[in-house]
Amino acid sequence: MRERRKQLMGAAGAIALTAGVVSVATSAQAAPPPTAGVVINEVYGGGGNSGAPYKYDFIELANTGSASVSLAGWSVQYASATGAGWATTPLTGTLPVGTTYVVKEAAGTGGGSDVPADATGTIAMSGTAGKVALVNSTTALTGCAATCSASAQVIDFVGYGTTANDYAGTGPTVAPSNTTSVSRNATHANTANNSADFKAGAPTPTGLETPPPPPAPVEKTIAEVQGPGATSPLAGETVVVKGVVTAAYPTGGFNGFFLQTQGTGPEPRADGASDGVYVFQPGTLSPEAVVGNFVQVTGKVSEFGGLTEITTTAADVVDAGVAFTPVQPLVTGWPTTDAKRESIEGMLFQPTGAYTVTNTFGTNQYGEVGLAVGTTPLLQNTEVAKPGTPEADAVVADNAKRLVTLDDGSSTNFTASSYSTATCGARPVPCLLNADKTPAYVSTTKPVRVGAPATFTAPVVVDYRFNLWRFQPTSQVVGPDNATSPVTFTNTRTPAPDERDLSQRGTPDLKVASFNVLNYFTDLGDADPSCTAYYDRDSSGDTVRDGCDNRGAWDAADLARQTEKEVSAINALDADVVGLMEVENSAQFGHSRDETLSRLVAALNARAGAGTWAFVPSSTDLPPVSQQDFITTAMIYRPATVMRVDRSRALGDQSGEGQAFVNAREPIAQTFKKKKGKGDKFLFVVNHFKSKGSAGPFPGDADSGDGQGASVTSRVLQAQALRDWVPGVAAEYGAKAIVMAGDYNSYTMEDPLDVLYRAGYTDVGSTFDPGQYSYSFSGTSGSLDHILVNAAGLKMSTGADHWNINSGESVALEYSRYNYHSTDFHDPGPYRSSDHDPVVLGLKAFVK
Repeated sequence: MRERRKQLMGAAGAIALTAGVVSVATSAQAAPPPTAGVVINEVYGGGGNSGAPYKYDFIELANTGSASVSLAGWSVQYASATGAGWATTPLTGTLPVGTTYVVKEAAGTGGGSDVPADATGTIAMSGTAGKVALVNSTTALTGCAATCSASAQVIDFVGYGTTANDYAGTGPTVAPSNTTSVSRNATHANTANNSADFKAGAPTPTGLETPPPPPAPVEKTIAEVQGPGATSPLAGETVVVKGVVTAAYPTGGFNGFFLQTQGTGPEPRADGASDGVYVFQPGTLSPEAVVGNFVQVTGKVSEFGGLTEITTTAADVVDAGVAFTPVQPLVTGWPTTDAKRESIEGMLFQPTGAYTVTNTFGTNQYGEVGLAVGTTPLLQNTEVAKPGTPEADAVVADNAKRLVTLDDGSSTNFTASSYSTATCGARPVPCLLNADKTPAYVSTTKPVRVGAPATFTAPVVVDYRFNLWRFQPTSQVVGPDNATSPVTFTNTRTPAPDERDLSQRGTPDLKVASFNVLNYFTDLGDADPSCTAYYDRDSSGDTVRDGCDNRGAWDAADLARQTEKEVSAINALDADVVGLMEVENSAQFGHSRDETLSRLVAALNARAGAGTWAFVPSSTDLPPVSQQDFITTAMIYRPATVMRVDRSRALGDQSGEGQAFVNAREPIAQTFKKKKGKGDKFLFVVNHFKSKGSAGPFPGDADSGDGQGASVTSRVLQAQALRDWVPGVAAEYGAKAIVMAGDYNSYTMEDPLDVLYRAGYTDVGSTFDPGQYSYSFSGTSGSLDHILVNAAGLKMSTGADHWNINSGESVALEYSRYNYHSTDFHDPGPYRSSDHDPVVLGLKAFVK
């Protein structure tokens, strides 16, 4: 059939219809006949010119007949308004009935959009006047400068612009321009008269493959957009919604606002669909996006990280133009399931009842605070339940029910850094990208601390992003003044350990304490070229990051800031004996092993008075330096109140390959007694077990997922070795009471501590100070730091206290984050002197 059509094209005669496919033959006449099945429908020659919407010229054809037409062997041709030379573009394919076909021609030198292309040529057309022919061959027209419209091979002809010297009918079309084309009307009417059939207008190239225009957006309610489930039933659709703006974020990176159905609240809908939605609007926020305005929004529905949102532009946010009823905040308890939280996603919410701070670690980086519903923070499950038990699982489930995060209404990463020279200039080290900003909810005078009550003074919006349910303020909260914060926090700081906790069984004669001092090193990072640093906003190092064996302070100024905080904390403990962890083992750096310890004691005495403190010299029982860690345990004491009895001891024969302390610090021990008057000896032992963060060499050291972290076997072996060693030392020196302090890297109900409980030791922290903890990790509280006593030690004990000066405070206050932000948060006091809290025990002088 296709070959027969080709043959018919060259014959003279009338239009012939065969088997539903039209073939066209023409005879010489004044112009192409109005009965032609394929016509030139649109001509645009301004492509790529100044102001042009499209970069390319084009010619659009239309099939107005009753059958498909093969274009094989045809061409479109162009000549200037009065020219005789014709340029050609061959055509291919078949043009179905009622469709259009775009021939993409030459590009201009300017901008503009691409055009759809069913055929492509290189003809550069005039933007204002010219001649276009649809020809049933690919041979260029010749010898007919002003009469080509009457040529036998011409199927259709358009002379466009007032100066065209050839055209169909009585005259050419009106003149197009860089921004307009000439085209037939919507029905492609053809009276074979260019001046009557064509008008100028915006170019609309529509080819065979051009997607149809999207359907007009349909007005929906916000509840219909949200739907009753986790995802919107209208995702991917463009909708129109109306609502009241409840929160707006023109700065801070959110680029959007929350919209809620007028008149809704204070109760959720019964059908489980929310009446609030987030509107994401990249660029400058619409001037209509002001809290309290009633607006209409047109945009596309999508799910972004679990949050239903409508993406729109400023032009598509308009005043709804009618009277409306304001929304009211929801007044209900925080839902305990995701499904119920979904039902209020995006809605204004007034939290009621008790909320407690449970996480401040992300405050420094993102300006957010983890909250727990109720009067207690979330708990590490193995702090209060045996690992792997249903009771431990119940703690995890309870945490999930109670957690919600208070955000600051921004997506700013306040500690983000870059090496880009475009951003940082020629600095050889990274720069902090947001060094000119201050995170919300950080303060040295109004601190936000784990365990502190949070009181909501204004409503918030229920939000879900970055995998957490959140409370968003109705406008961005900016530090350091936090003026628009919807929450106030109770200041729970205390200047010293609680004497009431320490005196539950009478006034103590002595006090002992355990304190991890966070890598207190006097061999500094800047002295070793192999060390790399964490850098502040001036690209000055704060702490050692990597590349060397040093830890802690980067330079002398950093060490001075760290020292003044450690000194403040230790002196305020008012303890007579203090066990320290994470002190530099100076022997690893070519010095006396106690060099750093002696410098810390000197700093303590400079503040408290000469001779106030002394240190216990390292034991000769320690293994060779090659078997020791770069940090060590240590003891300091007040010579005015206690006296050392006999020499210091260490468990130094268990540090070799395959032995219990191959990956931990050796326990050290010293016998003490009250200096003035009579008193019983007690053996004080300081420990620092293997951490949870990496797996040790023993079977079972891989993290099993039961909540105890990695290296459980290592810590159990260390507990067993400690259990077996300590009684012999105590017996050797005639000490009935044993007091074992330290960072055991084990929560209270975990297996390593259970070894010691079964050997007759009692954890004084959970016994005398229940509900208080020494450590905060990932928003859960628990104690890694413990003081354990035997039966005689328990008889001497008067009480214990966790002095919560560190774990609950924002890391922004730590010396290691000095000068990260535009606000200086350094304070010489004890708060955030470490990441662990000290534990203090009161003792009577005698075993009762």
